[in-house]
Amino acid sequence: MAFNVLNIQKLNLLVVFMTVLECWVRTSEDVVAVYYQQQEEMLDGFNEMDALAERGFFPGMSKEEREQLAKSETLAIRISNIANMVLFIAKVYASVRSGSLAIIASTLDSLLDLLSGFILWFTAFSMQTPNPYQYPIGKKRMQPLGILVFASVMATLGLQIILESVRTLVSDEDEFNLTKEQEAWVISIMLSVTLVKLLLCVYCRSFTNEIVKAYAQDHFFDVITNIIGLIAALLANYISDWMDPVGAILLALYTIRTWSITVLENVNSLVGKSAAPEYLQKLTYLCWNHHEAIRHIDTVRAYTFGSHYFVEVDIVLPSTMPLREAHDIGEALQEKLEQLPEIERAFVHLDYEFTHKPEHAQSH
Repeated sequence: MAFNVLNIQKLNLLVVFMTVLECWVRTSEDVVAVYYQQQEEMLDGFNEMDALAERGFFPGMSKEEREQLAKSETLAIRISNIANMVLFIAKVYASVRSGSLAIIASTLDSLLDLLSGFILWFTAFSMQTPNPYQYPIGKKRMQPLGILVFASVMATLGLQIILESVRTLVSDEDEFNLTKEQEAWVISIMLSVTLVKLLLCVYCRSFTNEIVKAYAQDHFFDVITNIIGLIAALLANYISDWMDPVGAILLALYTIRTWSITVLENVNSLVGKSAAPEYLQKLTYLCWNHHEAIRHIDTVRAYTFGSHYFVEVDIVLPSTMPLREAHDIGEALQEKLEQLPEIERAFVHLDYEFTHKPEHAQSH
């Protein structure tokens, strides 16, 4: 009996050991896979920089292809904006007919999409009308500033929905009831809106433009909020009244959370957050292979300026090099850097040694 018990204990220990070993092997394989994926992405980035250094321009589509793609993207944005406006009116009607707080919260989310689209359009229009005297570095920060102002308003409206829902939960108001006609109207409107949003989501996801992809994400979130709002209203109508304000609270919290994340992203873009190390590697590689006369690369910085980067590069050239030649090398590097789609403006500083203190020492 003791022998059998001992064997069972050994077998259990062996099973535990093999389980731990298997988990370790799987974790190691995941780490190795991530490492090789990062290496492949880094090599792809270096190949792009090589193409830019050799050709003098960033490889990509032809002018006609870019114009055609821009027209398609503009059409997708216009369709999304028109659809948001029409569907918002339909959801306002559904909110009035039902009186459901959950559907009102879903309508609030649609208002969010409508106004955010207007902000993107207004800021894009403002950025396309530069004034080099009043705004020497452009108006790229107007978009994150507009989003911050709008997010503050939406957070306030979401908080108001939560307060109203809590008041409804603790009060002894009349029961939530929909007539058959009201129920049919609400279901048809909400399902139609959800179907249109789903089709727009699929359509906008076919583009690579970041703004159009943002519209696709908004459409997808609308599908979720519409379904939750409709389910909460129907549950409140057939099961219990408290489900409607609870659904409204969930949707309002979801809206506040979504825009809180957006606020943090835009705050980072305004305060000048550094680019990722992988992107700095690409820039350093491009600078080093720009010209054979470059002796050292002292500094490579890239930090956010709205939705794009400002880049500062310090390169070291021979002290005996003529000013004209040094200037041409620095200007050509600046033009190469500014051809990258993520870069708004590049500053190239020329030096003849790298043992001095860093420039702008007070900022460090």
